[in-house]
Amino acid sequence: MELPHLTVAVVVEHEGKFLVVEEEDNGEIVYNQPAGHVESNETVTEAALREALEETGWEVNLDSLVGIYHHTAQSNGVRYVRVCFAASAVCLTDSSLDPDIRGTHWFTLDELSQLTLRSPLVLKVLEDYLAGARYPLTLIQP
Repeated sequence: MELPHLTVAVVVEHEGKFLVVEEEDNGEIVYNQPAGHVESNETVTEAALREALEETGWEVNLDSLVGIYHHTAQSNGVRYVRVCFAASAVCLTDSSLDPDIRGTHWFTLDELSQLTLRSPLVLKVLEDYLAGARYPLTLIQP
């Protein structure tokens, strides 16, 4: 039995809009929070900071944990565990974006709900965030 893939995602809100990435997945343009896999040499918090920077160019501060989610992708049957954080934007850097990223955008929840999303977790996480789901980062121990 294969273990789930451990991933992170970051919710960054500014004036009612959320930072999202535009990427290509199996030839289709999709939208997602800054997100990605946790590498073997890093913690989930380190991965979240790295992914936000690599995918958006933004340095962020992690403020809280929004939740931990499970999802099995219908396209390939892979099961993911996604640790989602709320973060504050610190500054936009001039670092280059991951090659898979076509661009970054700030969208409202309504605007995002009209787009093709990478997974159903994108909206679920934002709905939980907007409902006030926030847990202290101290829940995650090194």
